[in-house]
Amino acid sequence: MLDKAVAMSTETASAAGLRHTPPAEPARLVPAVERAVRILDALAAAPEPIGLADLARQLALPKSSLHGLMQTLVAMRMAVRYADARFALGPRPIAWAGHYADTSKIVAAFESLAARADALRSETVMLAVLDDTDVVYLACRPGTRALAVNFRAGGRFPASCTSTGKAILATMSNERIRARYAGHRLQRLTRKSAPSMAAFLRMIEATRHAGYAADDEETAEGMHCFGAPVKIAGQQDAQAAVAVSLIKAQTSARRRQEIIREIQALAAEISARLGASSER
Repeated sequence: MLDKAVAMSTETASAAGLRHTPPAEPARLVPAVERAVRILDALAAAPEPIGLADLARQLALPKSSLHGLMQTLVAMRMAVRYADARFALGPRPIAWAGHYADTSKIVAAFESLAARADALRSETVMLAVLDDTDVVYLACRPGTRALAVNFRAGGRFPASCTSTGKAILATMSNERIRARYAGHRLQRLTRKSAPSMAAFLRMIEATRHAGYAADDEETAEGMHCFGAPVKIAGQQDAQAAVAVSLIKAQTSARRRQEIIREIQALAAEISARLGASSER
């Protein structure tokens, strides 16, 4: 019975879950994007704001083409133009750099604290972030029990099917969740995945009430996952979530409750290390 569930969940994951990266092919660069990146690299490396003529000479680009690119970059806040017609790096890439640093801190905190979670040592523990209506796994600490789904960094699942996705989305209002899913159909990986937005929002409300999220065979048949949100200082929305995945038929009710307490504690520890309030 379990072998059948494992086979089914593996097939489900292969069909609609973690995406396999095909062998790399030589990149075909889009010229406008490549030029924009070269410009931003030059602005970032410049010790002071730089004029259009100097930038054109440094990058070996025609001034006419560069002028249009700079207008776009300024409009998109990727660059700033000073009154003396010189340019510097804008606020948007600086904000991206801060977000990347926050993400790196989350991964470092997860790896450090998950390694010390003795009660979870036999289980697979994951860290994920929200990307539109999917979750993307940033890190995974494998357990000693084999699972039907091969969780790995870079893997992706529909957020509505996962405990990590529900844990993050439950920190947002229903209105914001509806807005996020506007124009998207809820993906269903198994017969237990949410069939409608109304059903999904009921799951979200249950998550808020319980203080943790559950994926009861919604991602893969035979699998049971429990997740909790990770927050950082100054943010109401969760920035990530941690989760544990289990073979449902092999896990007792007592062990499930222990897992839930431990994953909540791990999420709280990571959040505290990132400067968030201790309130859940």
